[in-house]
Amino acid sequence: MFSVDHQDISSCSTPSKPPTKYGELILLGYNGSLPNGDRGRRKSRFSLFKRPRANGVKPSTVHAVCSPQAAKAISNKDQHSISYTLSRAQTVVVEYTHDNTTDMFQIGRSTESPIDFVVTDTVPGRLSPGYSDSATLSSQSTISRFACRIMCQRHPPYTARIYAAGFDSSKNIFLGEKAAKWKTPDGLMDGLTTNGVLVMHPHHGFTPDSTPSDWREISVCGNVFSLRETRSAQQRGKMVEKESHELLDGSLIDLCGATLLWRTAEGLAQTPSVTHLEVLRQELNAARPQCPVGLNTLAFPSRSSSRGVLDAKQPWVYLRCGHVHGYHGWAGRAQQSQEEEEEEEEEMQGQNEQDLGSRERECPMCRTRGPYVPLWLGCESAFYLDAAPPTHAFVPCGHVCSEKTAAFWSQIPLPHGTHTFHATCPFCVRPLQRDRPYIRLIFQGPLD
Repeated sequence: MFSVDHQDISSCSTPSKPPTKYGELILLGYNGSLPNGDRGRRKSRFSLFKRPRANGVKPSTVHAVCSPQAAKAISNKDQHSISYTLSRAQTVVVEYTHDNTTDMFQIGRSTESPIDFVVTDTVPGRLSPGYSDSATLSSQSTISRFACRIMCQRHPPYTARIYAAGFDSSKNIFLGEKAAKWKTPDGLMDGLTTNGVLVMHPHHGFTPDSTPSDWREISVCGNVFSLRETRSAQQRGKMVEKESHELLDGSLIDLCGATLLWRTAEGLAQTPSVTHLEVLRQELNAARPQCPVGLNTLAFPSRSSSRGVLDAKQPWVYLRCGHVHGYHGWAGRAQQSQEEEEEEEEEMQGQNEQDLGSRERECPMCRTRGPYVPLWLGCESAFYLDAAPPTHAFVPCGHVCSEKTAAFWSQIPLPHGTHTFHATCPFCVRPLQRDRPYIRLIFQGPLD
């Protein structure tokens, strides 16, 4: 009755009426698709469509039982429930009943069928050449197997609300004895997951006027709290009654290992399309930017080409001044011999962009010393605030986007570790330089 339906747009649509779209969740750090491609429920962005039949649930009956064994006996496999273990001698079970006004979508690390959107830990720099997902899979994940759930109203205005924790294959959520939990004034129970689900709604939404707001933690029942002292502390923060767990266009969701951006269907309609970004790339290349040293024409590779593979026409930039070049064997005032230049060219072929970018060089145009890195176009259209040309690059990764987009993300603090925050590039989640998070690019046009 409450089975999760993983239907895509192709299976939900009818010839006469397209399905209602609630919005999309976009993973930060993947620039349009996973390194090995989007497959099934593993993808860089997930669209939430109105389901053919409502599968939402809402709390109903509360049972106070004497033991966890009794709680398991009460838990009906055909009915959703949340079990709160208070001690070895007492457990509270809250049964949930069907809600025909909402659709439920679940996000987590588990590949079990109740999870609609499978999310794994995002590692900064995973778009670089030579990166392998095996390093992530072998490490200890901090993302919950059943991290959170989103309830969307099936009728206008299609409000989406987020809750910590998701129901497993037995339609249960278990909060163990060590989990933070408490009784609410209305007689129900509430609690927090181990590493928590954090949400931030930027002031003024996803617009050029946006400014950061405070990060909050969302409870299992959707209540809003200030952050705990550390991510997994047992003592909850203070309840923030004036704030809501309703997702707005531009809301950020952090699952302690991966951060997602929520875009509403209305917000996405105002966002530049992938086709528009491709037109901007072609216009940029049509201007025939040239390397001031080699005088060769530069070109940004297409989205369909191998991501992270350095091309012969790849634009590079000096991050302190913004002058764009092709890759060349120039070290600075101390001129290199031809043999040294050849060795450096060979070295470039065997190193990834982060290794090369960590070396400081002197710009031939203005003599400013600084990191020298390849430029990559930001391909994930949902991260863009406007349709302006790509004129700026994030520092130190070199991802290129519009000025307003760069300005927006450079002021948004994202969770890092258990209690720190810093701005990151949305396309690769590398931390941005604090004093100068992005630069304006200076291209040299053709000489003819």
